Amino acid sequence: MGTGIEHSWTLIPSEAIALQQQLRKKIRTSGTLRPNQIKTIAGADCAFDKTGRYGFAGVVVYRYPELEVIRRVGRRSKVTFPYVPGLLSFREAPLLLAAIEKLDELPDLLIFDGQGIAHPRRCGIASHMGLLLDRPSIGCAKSRLIGRHRTPGQKPGSSAPLTIDGEHVGNVLRTKRGCKPVYVSVGHRINLTQATEIVMKCVGKYRIPIPTRDADLYVAQLKARTK
Repeated sequence: MGTGIEHSWTLIPSEAIALQQQLRKKIRTSGTLRPNQIKTIAGADCAFDKTGRYGFAGVVVYRYPELEVIRRVGRRSKVTFPYVPGLLSFREAPLLLAAIEKLDELPDLLIFDGQGIAHPRRCGIASHMGLLLDRPSIGCAKSRLIGRHRTPGQKPGSSAPLTIDGEHVGNVLRTKRGCKPVYVSVGHRINLTQATEIVMKCVGKYRIPIPTRDADLYVAQLKARTK
């Protein structure tokens, strides 16, 4: 599904690194989506069994901005790429694509529990998947992978720039007072200001936005069912 880029998944780590360097040139980090262009939004996440041989991908689709659940799809698949820091998209993307194949149509925008361009080679899971699906995508991670930042204010909605060698690659966003911030970065086909605004609009009772939090809970359920 989708009309984005295609590439082989039969890669060794050095080839995957080289591919990331090529893909980063195709990522679009500008442009603004109009309100009528975002009618559906999805959260996506993965989990793995204790052996690391099988993964569980989950995608939860919502009507936006109401954040009413439309569909949940999940899939258990065999893992084909080893755990290598900085190359997690090569481990997770095939699982997510297998789950997304179950959807009748792609959501207008996807939020991933991971990085976009806030990545050593500017191509984390949100950017990689955005390119593969040719869809606007956002990375919203619970922790920092790389970069420097000051502490954002305590008021919900406060943010601070995340930079790598002086390049502004993301925002450190305080979604709830007294809670740790989240790390927002552009995946593909959206600008950082709008990506940050959308993440904030998706925050409910918890610091993690509803789409990725629900996707995380969903894959945990899928994993538990196989025990």
